[in-house]
Amino acid sequence: MTLDSDQLAGPTPAPDATPRRLRSGRIRDKLRWLFRRRLCFGGLAGALIFFCLSMTPSLLPRGVLLQGVVGGLTAVIGYGVGSALSAGIRTVTPSEPNRNVKRIGWWALLGATVLLVPVFLALGRSWQNEVRDLMGMEPLDAWEWGLILVVAAVVAALVLLIARLIRGLARVVIRFIDRFLPRAISVTAGVMVTIVVVAGVIQGFLLDPAVEALNSTYSVVNTGTDPGIEQPTEPERSGSPASLVSWDTLGVKGRTFVASGPKVTQISQFNGEPAAEPIRVYVGIDSADSLQERVDLALAELDRTNAWSRDVIAVFTTTGTGWVDARAADPLEYIHNGDTALVALQYSFLPSWISFLVDTTKAADAGREMIHAVQRRLAEMPADARPKLLLFGESLGSYGTEQAFDGIDDMISSVDGALLVGPVFRNAIHTSLTEDRDDGSPHWRPVYENGENVRFAVAPSDLSQPPAEWDHPRVVYLQNSSDPITYWKLDLLWSHPDWLDDPRGPDISDDMRWSPVVMFWQTLADMAFSTGVPAGHGHSYGANPVDAWAAIDRPADWTDSDTVRLRDLIGHE
Repeated sequence: MTLDSDQLAGPTPAPDATPRRLRSGRIRDKLRWLFRRRLCFGGLAGALIFFCLSMTPSLLPRGVLLQGVVGGLTAVIGYGVGSALSAGIRTVTPSEPNRNVKRIGWWALLGATVLLVPVFLALGRSWQNEVRDLMGMEPLDAWEWGLILVVAAVVAALVLLIARLIRGLARVVIRFIDRFLPRAISVTAGVMVTIVVVAGVIQGFLLDPAVEALNSTYSVVNTGTDPGIEQPTEPERSGSPASLVSWDTLGVKGRTFVASGPKVTQISQFNGEPAAEPIRVYVGIDSADSLQERVDLALAELDRTNAWSRDVIAVFTTTGTGWVDARAADPLEYIHNGDTALVALQYSFLPSWISFLVDTTKAADAGREMIHAVQRRLAEMPADARPKLLLFGESLGSYGTEQAFDGIDDMISSVDGALLVGPVFRNAIHTSLTEDRDDGSPHWRPVYENGENVRFAVAPSDLSQPPAEWDHPRVVYLQNSSDPITYWKLDLLWSHPDWLDDPRGPDISDDMRWSPVVMFWQTLADMAFSTGVPAGHGHSYGANPVDAWAAIDRPADWTDSDTVRLRDLIGHE
């Protein structure tokens, strides 16, 4: 008898689901190292505690979306802290609690969650409305606040998934290294390799492309022109037909700076006497190829406009985008009846808070080189013929201004006055002055050497404090007590900040408390929306530069009533 091929191969097995179940089981076994079947008790307890703490008030009021993001991120951080503590306890206490103890613990955690989450959501809304009331803002509706849970849950789930993927990668790397090296070495090596890989991915595939995308986006914005802005015709302005700087290269903020501001007729009308046409010099990133060439071009513009014959030359170190606050530039021209020359350089396309996080070097270089160039030129002039040199810097611009000097004594001996608004925590001179403040003065409004040359102000009335004589030259720091740009620091992760000591700033909630890690993230989130509050709060300074300039350097015939009139004018522009 002959056997055909089918018979030789044997009977065909009947199809059933067993092989699929086995394959599914193997897949589950392979993925078990990535996704645990249950979440860690200690991690969930930490997440609950940190989420509740994230609802506490910070420097600025937070909206629903921002609070949800902060709550989700903080909960994941709490999960990590709780998991680490739990692992540490298991290491020193090898015996596991019995089943009844575990069951009681899980029920207690569930009960605490059901109780604490609604309570802290209600408290959070009350705290936020208290902060909003301190700043003159409308309260939040209750139904809006409830959406926080949805946002926080989504954010926490995404971040936890990413964290577990990274942990899974580490385990794969460790198992691979196990083939060649002892376990003790493979664990350390695997963790280090994972850190390098993840850091490389963040840097090469996320951070760098993100910064490049932001640069591209803001560089496109930089080519635009704000509504109502037209090329100036006055030869005293950069970008005019007589200028050495092309209108098209100034950038959006530069075009606004040179085309706006008070004209000679407005200044004359305000002061009741003939005024000079103010000089405004601006050089954009596209105006020259390098920083040195931009500085040289600015000097050439100052030469062209005969700026050295004016009563005042003021160097404005811009914010990241090249913005100059009109409420700081315009008052100087009114106070000095137009006999001024303002000069500014653009060094970035990015907003200050982004430039501050990714690159502060450009601000430092721009401020230092422009200020030093003007100082060198003034030093060549006869002492009795030199204009006064005043400096202005806001936000990252204040950092750039400070970088031109070795310390406060160097600044005082080199200029005729300086106004620094919303300083950032990296400002070395500002930090030194605050740390060396006179005993009894608060961190948020320090008094340095009895206010002899330097004064700090939250409100204009602070400029007259202390009542001791105020010598010239004068340096003023305007810093709102709720400005996260000034008060965010890395050590908020582990250290209680001095600015929360009593007495607190006028717009700081009595319920604000420092919590490790949590306040760091809250204040970091506040930075992104620091200007979205009324003037006098956050990073919004309104017309306060009017009083500061009038205190720093005023003409002999300028009166306090003139300051009030000008403040009213600037505040309504």
